[in-house]
Amino acid sequence: MIRPLLAAFLLIAVATPKCGDSSSSDGSSAPLMNFQSIVVNAGPTNNYFNGAFTSVTLCAPGTSTCQTIGGILVDTGSSGLRLLNDSLTLSLPQQTDSSGAPVAECFPFVDGYTWGAVKSADIKMGGEQASSVPIQVIASPGLPAIPASCTSFGTAENTLDSLGANGILGVGLFREDCGPGCVNIGSSNPGLYYSCPSAGCASISQSLARQVLNPVALFSTDNNGVVIQFPSLPAGGSATATGTMVFGIGTQSNNGLGSAKVFTVDAQGNLSTSYGSQTYGGSYLDSGSNGIFFLDANTTGLPVCTTSTDFYCPSTLQSQSATIRGINGANSAVNFNVGNADTLNGRFTAFSEVAGPNPGSFDWGLSFFFGRTVFTAIEGQSTPGGVGPYFAF
Repeated sequence: MIRPLLAAFLLIAVATPKCGDSSSSDGSSAPLMNFQSIVVNAGPTNNYFNGAFTSVTLCAPGTSTCQTIGGILVDTGSSGLRLLNDSLTLSLPQQTDSSGAPVAECFPFVDGYTWGAVKSADIKMGGEQASSVPIQVIASPGLPAIPASCTSFGTAENTLDSLGANGILGVGLFREDCGPGCVNIGSSNPGLYYSCPSAGCASISQSLARQVLNPVALFSTDNNGVVIQFPSLPAGGSATATGTMVFGIGTQSNNGLGSAKVFTVDAQGNLSTSYGSQTYGGSYLDSGSNGIFFLDANTTGLPVCTTSTDFYCPSTLQSQSATIRGINGANSAVNFNVGNADTLNGRFTAFSEVAGPNPGSFDWGLSFFFGRTVFTAIEGQSTPGGVGPYFAF
């Protein structure tokens, strides 16, 4: 087993969705187009588990020259689209700085980083479109060597084998992938963006509009968030699982909040989680993580696997309970199971009982999403549950 992806580097800065009809402005019936399927399967490498994949259609900006790419991991823990260069057949315009040098980005995740050029594309999903969106093209050719300040983030995830997907679709809480921290150069800048003339890459400031952007926030409608829904899974897992990603919150008949509870987050997009007699900050809901990663073996009493060392391996299924709390005081008890990751059915790809250690915090990954409808509201956008950012379930 591997732990392919965890939540993104922290930014600086229920009603069940149903497919159906909706009345248009002239009273006629028109099919809803603000959603698309997501599926948990083995992914493009054929060895992934608990990865929620979808497809994205890209077009050269302002043209009908387009390409649809599958095997894209859906990630509520980051913002922005990142694609492996090897998955692209389109020629996309390169972003440049004031001197004409290409702009690149080093984007850190908990378990590594992606490096590549910032380019622009029109993005189409589920009947929605965002135009001229800055994206990251991972391992794009023609750039100088990756700077040491980037490689210091850990393991490079710039190939299909290391990334486990053709790309990552970040549909998280924020409009930009870095935010105000990257706007001004200096000690507070996390150093994600680079100017890359042939002599080598140097860290630069990057305005909000030129950062890699959450494409959902740029849709003309249904642009205030996403709703992700998966069915419950049987004990022991399932060969695959099919869910739905709906765009917008409270904008159509298929994305109402209903009885979902709103949990507001702090400036970094975090909640808190209480477990036992302790409360832990830095918690988040992240569909891009392939398990529930929480605390450590000494705290939980759960043994770590001897083979799959990123996961827990109790000898029998263990029932756990924790309480998620929002900054607004909303709270909800969450009951979940932890199984033995070393003995999972190798023919299956979807499991609700996969969990592993994450000292001092809770990463509520894809295991949490099974059997739930989870809303992710984008910062600054109005919704029936208030102005984002927040999670709701």
